[in-house]
Amino acid sequence: MATQIAVITGAGSGIGRAAARALGRAGFDVALLGRDKERLDATAQNLAQHSVRSLVISVDVADAQAVQDAANRVESELGPISVWANCAGATVVGQVAALNAQDIARATQVTYLGSVNGTLAALNVMRRRGQGAIINLDLAPTLRDLPLQAAENGSRAALRGFCNSLRTELRHDADHIRIVMVDLPAINTPHYGWTRNLTGKRLKPFGPVYEPEVAAEAICRAAFTTSRSISIGWANSFAALWRLAGRSCREARLASHGYKAQMSHDWAEGIQPDDLYNPVPGAYGAEGPFEAKARRLNSPFTIFVSSGLRASLFGALAAMGLSAAFNHIRQCRKD
Repeated sequence: MATQIAVITGAGSGIGRAAARALGRAGFDVALLGRDKERLDATAQNLAQHSVRSLVISVDVADAQAVQDAANRVESELGPISVWANCAGATVVGQVAALNAQDIARATQVTYLGSVNGTLAALNVMRRRGQGAIINLDLAPTLRDLPLQAAENGSRAALRGFCNSLRTELRHDADHIRIVMVDLPAINTPHYGWTRNLTGKRLKPFGPVYEPEVAAEAICRAAFTTSRSISIGWANSFAALWRLAGRSCREARLASHGYKAQMSHDWAEGIQPDDLYNPVPGAYGAEGPFEAKARRLNSPFTIFVSSGLRASLFGALAAMGLSAAFNHIRQCRKD
């Protein structure tokens, strides 16, 4: 049986690099896409140590034609693409009043349009065979609506809507191409140090933080699941209910605590380099500076919840609530 081929964007560091290792262990040969060729080469060398065949392609995912050309090159040099994971992203952190339109546009081009470009390129080649899996990253419900994160939240919300519409089209056309969203909590990657930061203070993760290997495992599971999405941790599943049932309370909570929860007490030293327009030079790996408090795969809090399981859980809770309400009404009538 021929080896399956996976494509990963943003594979030079962070979640993309960890996902390349995870899919390599799962038996895939991996095409590595990203802007920094040196970091891509380092990822390829790591895969080669485990006898995983790889192909390095330096590309900016905001360039739609370049991404499509990369997909065609992968098909001709590695083989038919069965999994495509869009892990590339860039953003700017700060109050909306302090942002400029150019930075927001660039963040949208990389995070939203970059994922859209990858999805379109994957569709173009996968539809030749009528099957495959396209994986896009989303924010966990606990990270949505955060202050200072309007650019990131806007891009992820747009991507969420894009994927929801695409699923119905694929079902209409009877294509067996799966669109899976991976809802990620805070992940310990180098991006906290190289994100364009307008707050003046060093950034830190909001809420529980997980190691990149956890995100990579979720992406690997997404490559084989039939679910619409996979999230990490029960807290992120219950947060979806909290966002609906207590939206006003949640907004008040984020307004009062959301700022300090994302910033350290230390002021940033001068203007820091960021990757919004160009990659930050340096030998960065998958992990960031918060390993001391990051949860790993063997943590009891590291639980992967599929959309099917989450729907069953919410259904059971709703049934219990209705049952309790009916019993109360019946008891009142008897009295």
